Amino acid sequence: MEQQIDTAELGESIVKILKTIYDPEIPVDIYELGLIYDVMVNTDYEVKILMTLTSPNCPVAESLPREVEEKVKSIANVKDAEVEITFDPPWSKDLMSEEAKLELGML
Repeated sequence: MEQQIDTAELGESIVKILKTIYDPEIPVDIYELGLIYDVMVNTDYEVKILMTLTSPNCPVAESLPREVEEKVKSIANVKDAEVEITFDPPWSKDLMSEEAKLELGML
C-alpha cells in the first residue's frame, strides 16, 4: 500500500521553504513580497509555482526562479518542481503582506 502524503502539510512545507528565499534588493522574503501567485501540487507530488518578479528587468530574473525550483525540489516527497514566471498581473506593492510593508516601513 502506497503511503498517502498530506497535501496541506506539503503546501505548508513549500511555503516555509519559499519564506527562506529573499529578493536580493529588498530585505523581505519572496512569499511576503507577494511574488508567489500560486502553488499547485498534483497527485504525483510534482509542484508548479506561478510567480512574478518585481520588474521584467529584475537582475535575478534567471537565478531566482532556479533557486525556487531547487529549494522546493529539496523537500521530502516532492518529485519535481517547475516555476513559471508571469507578469500578468504585474507585481505592485499592493501584493505585499502587512508583515512585509511593516518591515519596509510602509505602514
